[in-house]
Amino acid sequence: MQFKILKSSKKSLARLGVIKTSHGEMLTPAFFPVATQACLKTLTSQDIQQIGFQGILANTYHLHLRPGEKIIKKMGGLHKFMNWQGVIATDSGGFQVFSLGKGIEHKVGKIPKISPKARSIKPSLNFDDRENKKMVKITEDGVYFRSHLDGTKHFLSPEKSIKIQQDLGSDIMFAFDECNSPLDDFEQTKKAMERTHYWAERCIAAKLKIKNEKLKNKGQGLFGIVQGGKYKSLRMQSAKFIGAQNFDGFGIGGVFGESYGDSKKNLIKALNWIMPFLPEQKPRHLLGIGHLDDIAAAIKAGIDLFDCVHPTRVGRHGIAITSQGELNLNKPLFTADKKPLDPKCSCPTCQNYSRAYICHLFRAGEITAMRLLTYHNLWFFRQFVDNIRTGIKNNKI
Repeated sequence: MQFKILKSSKKSLARLGVIKTSHGEMLTPAFFPVATQACLKTLTSQDIQQIGFQGILANTYHLHLRPGEKIIKKMGGLHKFMNWQGVIATDSGGFQVFSLGKGIEHKVGKIPKISPKARSIKPSLNFDDRENKKMVKITEDGVYFRSHLDGTKHFLSPEKSIKIQQDLGSDIMFAFDECNSPLDDFEQTKKAMERTHYWAERCIAAKLKIKNEKLKNKGQGLFGIVQGGKYKSLRMQSAKFIGAQNFDGFGIGGVFGESYGDSKKNLIKALNWIMPFLPEQKPRHLLGIGHLDDIAAAIKAGIDLFDCVHPTRVGRHGIAITSQGELNLNKPLFTADKKPLDPKCSCPTCQNYSRAYICHLFRAGEITAMRLLTYHNLWFFRQFVDNIRTGIKNNKI
């Protein structure tokens, strides 16, 4: 994997770049649609390419559970398995450390919609207590997971995460990390950060071992992940440590506050703490952030890559992302609306179907509705980022 900066903005920290891999190139800034199980729900790989995306992000943990990385390797790797002619990034499984652990325990997401300060949190019992149904146990060696599919136990370490990603054959791998909860205090966040640093070094060593063994896919890039939560001193410490390691690029993970508004307010502030410590000549990926206003602001702060389930998830639930804001096509007010989702959009959904028709499909429970909105939302996202790249090129951003 190679990264080249084509142009740096004189108005902000935004830059144009290109990532070159053995499976193609990707212009940056860029958004990765999330193909969790080697698939974007309701769309084919050809659909994604027709929309105009050059890269996707798949999930290491879920693909390890099914069908298993060994099967995918036998099928020729993820690219051949899902017939994708482009860049593939794979996360490390680190996010599931949070989502299946404290995410369930604290009943909170990475960016909670409601302030959790008044919540009463009861500590979980030990991992072997079946009645408690705790799904994650974190140790210095790695993480024990209980499968959300059948309850079987699995172990994921830095070395195993890298080996799984190597077998999957992705172009960009992420180091195994511990994503902390929005409810974690300073000491808990610090411990997660320190463990992330320890695991980062082990991931680098694991990748070097694979390279020395001359195994397949030795050209894969490896991104380290900056943690530190909402704390300035920890974010700076983590960025300084991770930025000094021999990574091909950098991910910025974790949480930025205890509530949705808090996270929105702190995001750019945190990026400003982090950026001075990350080598300018390497790409930076903001993990799991996918609202358009956040993307625009983060690009100006120096971010090159993004991934998020937001446009596809809300599309499957009837929400269209448009230039007029989000439209809920489940509402009866659209039952006789002849207009397209967005008069300014050139996607096939907007060119061929009315709001009334899509509203009817959702109210009738037809899965075609989810496909039409997913296609539109991704088209809108791709066009949005394309316009930002044009703005950087024309010295407007």
